[in-house]
Amino acid sequence: MFVQASEITALVPTTRGVVLAWLLAGGLTLLGALVCAELASAFPKTGGVYAYLRDIFSPALGFLWGWAMFWSMHSGIVAAVAMVFARYAGTFIALGETGTRIVAVAAILSLALMNSLGTRVGTRFQAGVTGLKVAAVAVIILAGWWLAPAADARLVADAAPADGVTLRGLLLAVSAGLFAFGGWHIVTYTAEETVDAPRTIPKALQLSILIVTICYVGLNAVYLRVLSVPEVIASTRVAADTFARLVGDWGAGVIAGLVMVSAFGALNGIILSGPRVYYQMAEDGLIFKWFAEVHPRFQTPARAILLEAVWSSVLAWTGSYRTLFTRVIYSEWIFFALLGVGLLMLRRRPDYRPAWPMPGVPWAPLIFVLASVAIVANHVIDDPFESAIGLGLVVSGLPFYWLWSRRSTS
Repeated sequence: MFVQASEITALVPTTRGVVLAWLLAGGLTLLGALVCAELASAFPKTGGVYAYLRDIFSPALGFLWGWAMFWSMHSGIVAAVAMVFARYAGTFIALGETGTRIVAVAAILSLALMNSLGTRVGTRFQAGVTGLKVAAVAVIILAGWWLAPAADARLVADAAPADGVTLRGLLLAVSAGLFAFGGWHIVTYTAEETVDAPRTIPKALQLSILIVTICYVGLNAVYLRVLSVPEVIASTRVAADTFARLVGDWGAGVIAGLVMVSAFGALNGIILSGPRVYYQMAEDGLIFKWFAEVHPRFQTPARAILLEAVWSSVLAWTGSYRTLFTRVIYSEWIFFALLGVGLLMLRRRPDYRPAWPMPGVPWAPLIFVLASVAIVANHVIDDPFESAIGLGLVVSGLPFYWLWSRRSTS
């Protein structure tokens, strides 16, 4: 939310186009969350999406989710969020491209080490920064609207480029917005550990996505009230640049600090969640058993945490921010579309009784599936080479699934 505004505005360079893209991304995310909420109530198991794909379709499809999650999706999110943290660190000290990547890698490895030394430390840190993240958003929205004179808003609107919004650009903008909403499915990873999961998870998903959508639209309204559309597009630290315009460099420093805390907290939560999926895959005999082993002293899945951190660091060091988030969206939403199909298949079974049935079936999940396919198809058309790499990475897991499945049955 502190970086994607520039990506989205470049694709739909009008205020209405930006707001529409964020609203569509929020609506599509909500539909996906409702699909996962029903599946979580029917299959309250560790592993979330991995478990649903495994139980609805086949262990092979579940394995491919975990495979893509490690090599691209989850590790890519870790790398991209670390890059956000590093970009805003550049507000305080000139880093350059290499320095930014060094800071991103350092953030990943330090949080991985912290979580390897004890989950209580990581959990307490996560709880502490959550309030600060919400405060950062509230400060930017309220202060931005209070401080920005109406005259400036009119001049900014007049400076907007004349180019309209195309369907292709809108779909790509929605896809970029989906990355900012990303991580909503992670709550399902801990269904077995959640109190009254069939009720808690649906409520948490619906309320959180509603709040986040309001925050995202409010933030972008502030950015476009203070900065011109070309300035938003060119900015790599749009929140800090907004407040630098309003109150000077000291305001940019305050906002940059809040954004860094927010990004660091998000990064910590993502690093905490991934090993649960790898643990379940190891328990199912689909990856090496040592992924499920815990440290004898700290009682943490230290190996899984550190291995994912190393690979995430490689992605942060070698990939551009745009490539990282694009590949994550392209890969994830193939599987999310399959979840929608799976829910429709399950509803046809007489023995299927979810504790929390999704409203609007079959039309709501059908719309979700079609929209997800459109998002993926648009990426394939826009960048067939990068799409082929992403799809090839997912499919490359099949030979490894075959080897591990034979190993576990022998």
